[in-house]
This record gives sequence, C-alpha cells and structure tokens, in this order.
Amino acid sequence: MKNLEAKFRLSNHAEAESRATAIGYTRRAVLHQRDTFFRVANGKLKLREENGSAVLIYYHRDQSGPLMLSNYEIVKVADPPRTLRILATALGPIAVVEKVRTLMMRDNVRLHLDQVTRLGDYGEIEAVIADADDPEQSRAAVNEILAALGVEKSALIDVSYFEMLADQMRRAPT
Repeated sequence: MKNLEAKFRLSNHAEAESRATAIGYTRRAVLHQRDTFFRVANGKLKLREENGSAVLIYYHRDQSGPLMLSNYEIVKVADPPRTLRILATALGPIAVVEKVRTLMMRDNVRLHLDQVTRLGDYGEIEAVIADADDPEQSRAAVNEILAALGVEKSALIDVSYFEMLADQMRRAPT
C-alpha cells in the first residue's frame, strides 16, 4: 500500500477539527496510540498498540520532503506483549511515541489531529493510494485540506515524531 503524507504543527485542535468538518471530513475515532520503533536495516518498523489491539507496521519513504510518498505494510498482532518482548530482544527499541489521535476522514484521505506526549499538538494528513493509482491524483486532496486548515507549505515537517523526540533529547541539557 502507499500513502501521500504531510505533517505540521497544530496551533488549535478544536479549530482544525471545525475547519475539516466544514469541508466534509467526519470524526471517526479517538485513538490512544503507543508506537514502539525498532532498529532495522531499511525503512522503519513499529509496533502500534491502540485501544487494546496492536499491529506491526513496516514502511519506507520513496522521497523526503514536506509531501512524502510512503510504501507500507500492516499486520495484525495477536499477542502484543509477547511480540513487543521478542522484537525488543531481537532488534532493540529506538523510541516510543505516545499520542492521543483524533481520526477524521473523507474519501481516501485521513486527517490525524495528534496530541503527542512531550512534543505537543500536530496534524498529519495521509491520502491512501491504491497500488494502481497515480499518487499525483491525491495531491489535490492533500492540498485542499492544508489550505482549509491554513497550513502553508513552508510549515510542513519532513521528519517523524520519533525523530523529533530524539532531536529534543539530544538538545536537552545533561
């Protein structure tokens, strides 16, 4: 599977939800997520624990920049604690990101309004792209929600939450 994504700092969660609703997005869920990232040779691998269930997600980005195209695979996990223990022992965890995510959707586009522990509030847009579809067709939908939220392209962030946390820890006084 593929998605086109954009991430940005969110100044007002309620206002962003209201603006998204005004152009047809609907709230689908509030999710409590804990993502544990592991050392891997290529791409990124995380175990996502969410509201009592879990999935293993592997992804890599074909390009970097503010609008990123990612390829990913997701597998349901039957025994999250055991899977976490095995992956931690075999690969070594590199970061844990905890967040409360408000999930909004319209067509193939997901809008995440995230409250990330130790980082603050962020928005993330993911346009899910079928393997046979052209990613450029989803760019207009991503640009539309960015405009509705008042997000300038210069405000887009091209790193993951765990990379932001790692940078924050490196800059912290010891």
